[in-house]
Order: sequence, then C-alpha cells, then structure tokens
Amino acid sequence: MQYGAYHNNPVNVAIHITCVPILLVTGIILACNCPPLFPVPSAIEVANLPANAGTIGAIIYATFYILLEPMAGGLLAPALIAAAYYGNYFLSTHGSIVNYWAGGIHVVSWLAQFVGHGAFEKRAPALLDNLVQALLLAPLFVWMEVLFFFGYRPELKERFDKGVEVEIEKFRKQRKEAETSQGKQ
Repeated sequence: MQYGAYHNNPVNVAIHITCVPILLVTGIILACNCPPLFPVPSAIEVANLPANAGTIGAIIYATFYILLEPMAGGLLAPALIAAAYYGNYFLSTHGSIVNYWAGGIHVVSWLAQFVGHGAFEKRAPALLDNLVQALLLAPLFVWMEVLFFFGYRPELKERFDKGVEVEIEKFRKQRKEAETSQGKQ
C-alpha cells in the first residue's frame, strides 16, 4: 500500500513504469562487473551467467518475487535472469562502453523519478522513508501495475486501491496539519 500512496499521479506512475524496470536492468548490468563470487561446477555452469553479483542479484530478486506473488513473480523472473545473461554477454563482448551506457541511463532514470515526485506527485519519494523496501519492492509493484492494467487479479487490485486511498488521506491530513501548525508560528 505504501508504494501506491507515493505513486498516484498518472504522470508519475508512467515515469515509474518506464524508469523502474530500466533501473533494475541497468543495476543488474552494472553488478555484472563483479568477478564471480564462487566457482560453479562445470556440470551446472550456464554461459553468460557466472556467479557474479549481477547474476546472483537477479536470482535473488526473481526468487523473492515468486515467493511474494507466484504468478506475477514467475512471469517477471525470466526477464530478470535475461537481464543478467545479456549484461554479462554485453560486458564480455563490448567491454567498458556498456558501463558508460548503463550508468548514464541509470542516472537519467533516477533523475526522471525525482522530477516525477517533485513536479507531479508533489511528494518525496518512498525511498526516503524506507530505502530497502523501495529498492527491493518497487520493481514488483510496477510490474503489478502493468498486470493490473491488463486485468490481473481484479480483487487484489481493488483491495490495493482501497488501501492506497487510506494512505493518501493520511498523508494529506498530516500535510494539512503541518501547514496549519506552521501558519500559527
């Protein structure tokens, strides 16, 4: 519910639906620069998926999302593993130029999200309240928004939307109280 309360303006939602997956993919690509953290037996070794931080991170995200929401996580997991696969592939074939592109795109995506919060949502991003939750759950919540748009689990969407409205009302009430108390000073 907290994520939705911070992402209710349609323009900000569109920015996040675009930028959050880009951030996740570019983050995985940049993490693929890490050398393998442990050897993988040749019998289970997969080309372009060494045991580096990018691959392991993608597997952790995929597993976590499958545990939280099996169908949605199962649909997203192949994309996460593909990000690690192609990140490792591009780094091995094109070298450091991949880092410049991934890093630049990563920074621009972060900036776009901050603009979305400041200019459209008129609210600080969720990561300022809970960084770990924002970084770990934002990609799943964005994916759920896309799935909800296509009719996925309407009963869950309805519960989610009601919870978001409650959180937004709390925020508005707190902001109004803060403005009122500042006006009295």
